[in-house]
Amino acid sequence: MRSRLAAVLFALALAVGGALAPARPSAAATLTEVTGFGYNPSGLRMYEYVPANVAQRPALLVAVHYCTGSGPDMYAGTEYASLADRYGFIVVYPSVTRSSKCFDVSSPGALRRDGDSDPAGIVSMVRWEQQHRGVDPDRVYVTGISSGAMMTNVLLGDYPDVFQAGSAVAGVPFGCFATTDGSEWNSACANGTVIKTPQQWGDLVRAAYPGYAGPRPRMQIWHGTNDDVLRYPNFGEQIKQWTEVLGVGQTPSSTDQPQANWTRTRYGGTGTTAPVEAISIQGGGHNIMAAGMAARILDFFGLTGGGTTPTDPPEGPAGSPSRSTPGTPG
Repeated sequence: MRSRLAAVLFALALAVGGALAPARPSAAATLTEVTGFGYNPSGLRMYEYVPANVAQRPALLVAVHYCTGSGPDMYAGTEYASLADRYGFIVVYPSVTRSSKCFDVSSPGALRRDGDSDPAGIVSMVRWEQQHRGVDPDRVYVTGISSGAMMTNVLLGDYPDVFQAGSAVAGVPFGCFATTDGSEWNSACANGTVIKTPQQWGDLVRAAYPGYAGPRPRMQIWHGTNDDVLRYPNFGEQIKQWTEVLGVGQTPSSTDQPQANWTRTRYGGTGTTAPVEAISIQGGGHNIMAAGMAARILDFFGLTGGGTTPTDPPEGPAGSPSRSTPGTPG
């Protein structure tokens, strides 16, 4: 199964690297590897991009790569560095060193806070940036593609006090890929046959950090209807999970089509920074990341400015309101 995943997603790596054609970062800023960043049980590598015009107390974006990829691939094949130049935030690109180049979203050590796998190493990167770059702890965000989207779900479950929001592009719910035999691949989840109630999905998230009752990160979910790697039912299961965790219900507050073949639903609010936003791309396959999407992700995070505040959501079932920040309708 690991070889199957690598073969399927090798095409994704090529497509992502060539499809976006991002603007080059400014000559004054380069991608730099950081070593000795703290607890790193799975041997991840850390790369950072600090723009020349970095803000005084910058936001931090963690951009997590797809299977067969790397941090430098994510840097070269997406628009986040050029957008960092524009808006002054820092980007961290975690990079897997295991042979599959997939993030661990399956093991028991990955699905709990302060475990012994990739999520703990990524959070060490975040804490290093806060200590050494003055990153604002109230403006830390994570996004990822495929394996990185799965890790986005995992990080929001394991560390709800670290991240303000996440955006998962072609992923699966927290806990969906769980295995106990050491395998990185879960065919039932990938095929969209793991179906749970909202309560069951929410309980999996809450079990990652027992007793936590603080604010929960907002979530943005993207999926193509023709995804043949992580099939489309995973889109609806993620919506069920995060609306339940955030206590905003299953009925959309608004539905629109921001562009052709896209259907966007928002839950718990109607503005750009609603607690949960979901974008279904009709006819889209597994590789749906395209030019301009990164800017929409930053809009959801509230990193592009704006002035209106979405409707405040009710408190979640564990007494945990979402983290809501100003944004513009769009």
